[in-house]
Amino acid sequence: MTKNDMGNDGGVGLGHPSDLRGVLCFSHEAMATVYEVYTAQTDRQYAAQAAQACFDLVDRLERDLSRFLPNSDVTRINHLDAGGSTCVASSTLECLVIARHMFDLTDGAFDVSLGTGLPSLRLDTDGSIVHATANGVRLDLGGIGKGYAVDAMAEMLEDWDLPASLVHGGFSSVLALDPPPGREGWPLTLSDPRDGSRILERLTVRQIALAASGVRKRDHIMDPRTGCPVRDRRAAWVALGRPPGIAAAAVADALTTACMLLGWNQIERLCQNSPGAEAWVLQDEGLRHLGAIEQEIHHGW
Repeated sequence: MTKNDMGNDGGVGLGHPSDLRGVLCFSHEAMATVYEVYTAQTDRQYAAQAAQACFDLVDRLERDLSRFLPNSDVTRINHLDAGGSTCVASSTLECLVIARHMFDLTDGAFDVSLGTGLPSLRLDTDGSIVHATANGVRLDLGGIGKGYAVDAMAEMLEDWDLPASLVHGGFSSVLALDPPPGREGWPLTLSDPRDGSRILERLTVRQIALAASGVRKRDHIMDPRTGCPVRDRRAAWVALGRPPGIAAAAVADALTTACMLLGWNQIERLCQNSPGAEAWVLQDEGLRHLGAIEQEIHHGW
């Protein structure tokens, strides 16, 4: 079974059954997608308990990060007037700190406020408080929340001593830890989002985050700097190493969105400023690969 994107417009897949013999899989619906845990643990009951702990964590994050829930952290922030403030969970604040850093790094191409004024929010990391200095800020953490959840799941699996694991959220945010015994890495594919059977690249990865963004038919990726939809690119993928202290999947989520919008020279600079990052961008003319290979990625199987 080749797994293609589930409910997302990117195109990342996992290898065939022969590549995953002895690997257990557990699934859970959250954040409008399907999260899965793959692990080479031989004790199914123990692995199931660890996976459930991960899924409980994702559900808690969704209650804080969803803009659709009436008392979530994000909903309360979105209702702040100038001068107002609200306490938020430490995870929410961390997600916002990452989002603000990626806003600055991408010159506003990645903007969880969609142009409504992310810089007007002041983040108090000591008190875990968000202050609004202007009216009308509207956050949508959909472009980074799944990656943030995937990072948290991976850390939990390591806490459960399950290092040979892979987690994903809808196959748009993937984090590969150590591979199953006897394998060089986890086998992943990049496919055309308009034709999942058309594989563009095969990768073998370990300790790598891989994120995908793409469009099929709808104009649903907007440039927050102009308000115009993306029309000249069909998909983008970013792979990023997992150094200590870095939420690699969340950062890769942000970078892949930016790669749908930025010029080639800007993408090259992003890769240079994110050591070991690789990017692939699909246009009608074909697939373009950018960035240096300085990490645990092998091309082909």
